[in-house]
Amino acid sequence: MNLHELKYNEGARRGTKRLGRGQGSGQGKTAGKGHKGQNARSGGGVAIGFEGGQTPIYKRIPKRGFTNFTRKEYAVVNLETLNRFEDGAVVTPELLKETGIVKKMLDGVKVLGNGSLEKKLTVKCHKISQSAKAAIEKAGGTVEVI
Repeated sequence: MNLHELKYNEGARRGTKRLGRGQGSGQGKTAGKGHKGQNARSGGGVAIGFEGGQTPIYKRIPKRGFTNFTRKEYAVVNLETLNRFEDGAVVTPELLKETGIVKKMLDGVKVLGNGSLEKKLTVKCHKISQSAKAAIEKAGGTVEVI
């Protein structure tokens, strides 16, 4: 069997209603819209969320939350990922992007202390956690905040 040989099961697909095509069709004259009124007119009906003039529910319920537009979003790098560099290497945000560890720079790079570090590295980053800083210095490396 090939894709072009696939067929729907008998009765699985129903044809579209042909509206306003004579009395014998069962959908003639008013074409299923009834007599007069807003919904019988062309372009008739109400907007989504309209509740007949009553204050809509989306306006009645309380609004909560806040988005801080000055928030800084950092690209996160864990200590265990820094083990792929050679001993004594200088790890910069540009190098991290070049090697594919960081996809997007965002507002900078932040180093977090997840995992362990076995290499002696010089790490240059925009932000660093206390545990990551301690682990890098314990391994004999240095940290420089840009």
